[in-house]
This record gives sequence, structure tokens and C-alpha cells, in this order.
Amino acid sequence: MPLALYALTVGAFGIGVTEFVIMGLLLEVGADLGVGVPAAGLLISGYALGVVGGAPLITALTARWPRKTVLLALMAVFTAGNLACALAPDYATLMAARVLTAFAHGTFFGVGSVVATGLVPADRKASAIAVMFTGLTLANILGVPFGTWLGQAHGWRATFWAVGAIGLLAFAVLALLVPRDRAPAAETRLRDDLAVLARPQVLLGLAITVLGYGGVFAVFTYIAPILTGISGFADRAVSPILLVFGAGLVAGNLIGGRLADRGLLATVMGSLAALAAVLALMTFAMRSPAGAILFTGLLGAAAFATVPPLQMWVLAKAEGAGQSLASSFNIAAFNLGNALGAWLGGVAIDQGLSLGALPAIAALLPIAAFVTTLAAWRLETGRARASARVPAGCS
Repeated sequence: MPLALYALTVGAFGIGVTEFVIMGLLLEVGADLGVGVPAAGLLISGYALGVVGGAPLITALTARWPRKTVLLALMAVFTAGNLACALAPDYATLMAARVLTAFAHGTFFGVGSVVATGLVPADRKASAIAVMFTGLTLANILGVPFGTWLGQAHGWRATFWAVGAIGLLAFAVLALLVPRDRAPAAETRLRDDLAVLARPQVLLGLAITVLGYGGVFAVFTYIAPILTGISGFADRAVSPILLVFGAGLVAGNLIGGRLADRGLLATVMGSLAALAAVLALMTFAMRSPAGAILFTGLLGAAAFATVPPLQMWVLAKAEGAGQSLASSFNIAAFNLGNALGAWLGGVAIDQGLSLGALPAIAALLPIAAFVTTLAAWRLETGRARASARVPAGCS
């Protein structure tokens, strides 16, 4: 893999840390800014909404720029946003800075996926996406625990100063290693880009992403109370078990990328089926400590095994004009899936269902994604057969 890919990995690492590290610092942020934990928790929701809204907007606004220029501009916005978080005097300013930072997220991964696939041969494209997303998985294993410790030991602002420093490092390596490119000449009008999103295969790919990842977060959002209330672990055991989840993310991401290079459709369907199976079996496995540890790791592996093939699916179906925009929309779809899953899990709990029932409910979403993938395949093969038919009397 070319070194430029690892420059993208550094950027992905920094973005992953800033997205998730706030989860471990809610008490410190709330105490310092004089807000309750629920209000502090909205900093997570605000970031997610910033990703969903910012990804298509920023990608459309920068569609005529050289992609290297876009990546550097995004990393500058990311760095400035984290520095603004570190300096925020009040809750409203911190929320605004979080949303500003989130604007860089979706477009970075969307445009970065296009850049990554352009750096390697055709049979390594999904693996290249997986290498870039390794930064996001490593952020969960290394960056978030360290950032949480740093914020608890030296104040939450220190964490954002550190993430800002990562942003400066990522800007430098991107400037040094990513090759120069020209502004996309074929993409001349915004409506041409948007027309790509109307393609049935692209729309179905976005729906598959939302449904598949919704199943992950319907459980993962509530993994701590599941581990303590159902599996019987003490509170202090949750963090080490989440490291197992993080290790599963790394493994699943790399395996999903490698398999997608060999067969994209088979990997999309296989990874969704595996995710549904893991979630269904978690219903029983989480009742024993050993089963809980094992299936927490398997959930991470199954979750991120879907990421490279789903991202590659949208890129493949949007080939040509608007590829960057479609790719960024798919990143937004992942975050929309996160919100959908967390909401669905909350509704189930509010309706009186136990925490132990969440995995079985969550399994319905990747099953729906699998059915959607099957429908997309049948639609595509049906059109291919129709186009291959030669009208009677023609030679």
C-alpha cells in the first residue's frame, strides 16, 4: 500500500478520537460548564447531526476543487474546530465548535475513500478503503482511552488540545504524501452530481448502510448497562471489555476489505448475514461472562466487516460524476444508522422490554439490509438481462 494511504489513516485517527472521546468526558464537561449529563450527552448528538448535514453540503461546495486541496482544507477545519472546543467558554460555544468539527468528518471520509481507491490497482480498492478506516478503528482502541485518561487527569480541555495537535500532524503528512491532482473536469454541474444520487443502486446502497449500522448501535449504545446488568460485570470491567470490541473492529475492517476485493456482492451479503447472526446469538451469549466477552469482540468484527464493502458498493454504483458526493452521503448514512439504532434501542427500553432483548431486536435491521441487498442484486441482474436482449429482426 502506498504511503499516501497511511496519511489518510492519520487523519481518520484524529477524526475518530474527536467523535468518540467525549463519551468518556461527559461528567468533566458537565461539571466545568455547569450543565447536566443529559445536556452534555447532546454534544454527541450535535456532532452526529453535523456529520449528516455537513457531509453532502461541504462535498457539494468543494466538488470542483482538487481532492488534495479538499482534504487539506477539511483537516484545517478539523484542527480549528478542536482548538475552539479547547477554548470554549460556555456550553453553547462548545456545541457550535463540535458541529463545526463534524462538518469535516463526512467529507473527509467520503473524498478520502475516492482518493484511496485511486492510489491502488482495481483489485485492491476495498482494501485501500479498509486501510484508511483503520485509523477510525485504532482511535477506538488507543486514542479514546488515552484521551479519556488525559481529560480526567488534566482537564477535558487538554484532550481537545491534544486532538488539535493530531490535526496539525495529519495536515502535514497529507500535504507531504498525498499526490497532487487536478480539479475534476468531468463534474461540471451540481445537478449532474445530484443525479448520481437518484440512481436506484446508489439509493439502495445508502439504505443498506443505514439499516446495517442501525443494528450495530441499537446494541452498542447500551453495551455498558448490558454488560453490568445482564452479564454481571462490575463497572470497572466495562472499559477492558470494550478494548475487545475495538480489537474486533480492526480485524473485521481489514477482513471485510480483503474479501470485498475478491467479491463485492458476496461480501456485502455475507457480512450482513454474519452481523445478523452475531446479534441474534448475543441474546443468549450475554447471559454468561465468557460469552459476553466473546460476542462483544465478534460484534465489533461483524460491524466493521460491513464498512469497506458498503463504502465500495456506493463508490462502484456512483462511478463517474458525483462519486465524491455519493461517497460522502454514505458516510452520513453510517451516522444516520447510528442515530436510528440508538433511538430504536431507547424505544424498546421505554416500551418495557429488557436490555437482554435488544440484540434480538437489533438483528432485524441487518436482516432488512440483507433483503434490500438481495433486491438490489435482482434489480441489477434484471436490467442486465433486459439490455442484453436483441430485438427480433435485428442482427
